[in-house]
Amino acid sequence: MGQSKVNVIPAASESVAPKRHARPLGGILIDAGRLRPEDAERIMRLQQEQNLRFGDAGIRLGLLTQADIDFAIAHQFEYAYLVRGQSAISEELVAAYAPYTAKAEALRALRTQLMVQWFESDPAHKALAIVSAARKEGRSFVAANLAVVFSQLGMRTLLVDADLRNSSQHQLFGLDNGAGLSAVLSGRGGLETIQRVPPLPNLFVLPAGVRPPNPSDLLAKPVFARFLEQMAGDFNVVLLDTPAAGESPDAQTASLRAGAAVIVVRKDATRVWEVRGIADRAAQSSTTVVGTVLNEY
Repeated sequence: MGQSKVNVIPAASESVAPKRHARPLGGILIDAGRLRPEDAERIMRLQQEQNLRFGDAGIRLGLLTQADIDFAIAHQFEYAYLVRGQSAISEELVAAYAPYTAKAEALRALRTQLMVQWFESDPAHKALAIVSAARKEGRSFVAANLAVVFSQLGMRTLLVDADLRNSSQHQLFGLDNGAGLSAVLSGRGGLETIQRVPPLPNLFVLPAGVRPPNPSDLLAKPVFARFLEQMAGDFNVVLLDTPAAGESPDAQTASLRAGAAVIVVRKDATRVWEVRGIADRAAQSSTTVVGTVLNEY
């Protein structure tokens, strides 16, 4: 994953400087239950005696791991990520659980490309549909992880599960799916169906909701366009997860409403003619294809 039609700008250019008076690592780890106060004192004594950094001293004493250090530094930089086993959010969200891995770096590189190619090219560009030809090509995985990395950048992000046939975002984020987009489009729900993801500031999810008998009709309604226009005023980024483009016209409709799409293809699975078909249909509906993403995972 991470290949695109546009050049990659190093993710390091997006780094955010910590506050001038960053909170000490020891205090962060104590509050998180990862370090006892008496052990913090032992680390500080060794730190002073041997002129070490706090983290290095803690590791030398066997009181801290590199994961503890990474956790504390992320909090200093106000960079939210999750600890395995402590959240209902799926571990498929690698950007949330493993921000120092190659997968997360690929997602941040993709984020940068999308910002340059779409979101920052025009102030009106707020929405983007994530599409693919078939199921199990990584479309929902990419959409969910992109939502995480955009929110980690401090951008107010909304992920909309527009797959009213085989929804999955509520499962990935551990959310209730009793009400969602289907309720909004049918007039049975409003903004209260949007759910905040508490462990990840700036991230909000609108699940698909109850599966309706007429998903194509609901997505084609003008109310969907009006809803996205309203969300563009409340969020910096609005990402749409969509159904498989080869199974229904829903993905094309969602892309039309968003105004732009990125096509996810899976290595050794997606056929070239399928991608061309998605791109041709997007062109017919005046939808911008921002780029393609090769999902290798």
